Amino acid sequence: MGKVKVIGATTSLFCTRIEWALKLKGVEYEYIKEDLRNKSPLLLKYNPVHKKVPVLVHDDKAIPESLVILEYIDETWKEYPLLPQDPYERAMVRFWARFADDKRWSSSSFTQCVFGAWGACRAEGEEKEKAIQSAKESLALIENQINGKKFFGGEQIGFLDLVIGWMCRWLEVMEKVGGMKLLDPQRFPVLYEWAQNFMEVPVISECMPPREYLVNYFQASLSYLSSLSANKQ
Repeated sequence: MGKVKVIGATTSLFCTRIEWALKLKGVEYEYIKEDLRNKSPLLLKYNPVHKKVPVLVHDDKAIPESLVILEYIDETWKEYPLLPQDPYERAMVRFWARFADDKRWSSSSFTQCVFGAWGACRAEGEEKEKAIQSAKESLALIENQINGKKFFGGEQIGFLDLVIGWMCRWLEVMEKVGGMKLLDPQRFPVLYEWAQNFMEVPVISECMPPREYLVNYFQASLSYLSSLSANKQ
């Protein structure tokens, strides 16, 4: 099937979902770590439009954008199907995957990262409470999609599980950095149980970036953004 490479970054939740998909399907790949503050000629060559990670390179053909990459992986390697066979169910999975990504990002801005959790980290007082409430409303909508199943994909991990899977590490990091609680097991018992089941799968947990690494990264980002705001005043 040709050589497979993933150009990615440790802090990127979009890159981790690509690794999950490849590992679930048993596809061997080479991981090329990118420095996002000093983008390499390789990244600019394979993704000249957006200049972002992840990029999947399969037999020297490049595919950018994580949702597009996930569908490409599912169509290319048939083992362990990620999308359901039923056209309606497949359409709904795509809808909720897009909903999740649109809620996480707004005009490619980092301020809306992870359902507004990053915005809540930065905010204070009433603004912080509004951001937390907005994030919880989105989480409630996502929780309803499990419908009593073990995973969004049913008895095994599927496409939407990989898209939402960032919650199990990035969301808890946001909670710690921002001094808040979003994925409350009492308010979101189904989603919380799903997160536990998801993390118990070895292929998933092995690809998670270290918790403290992400904590340090986001704390440094907060400090940097605070310094920028202070200089503008």
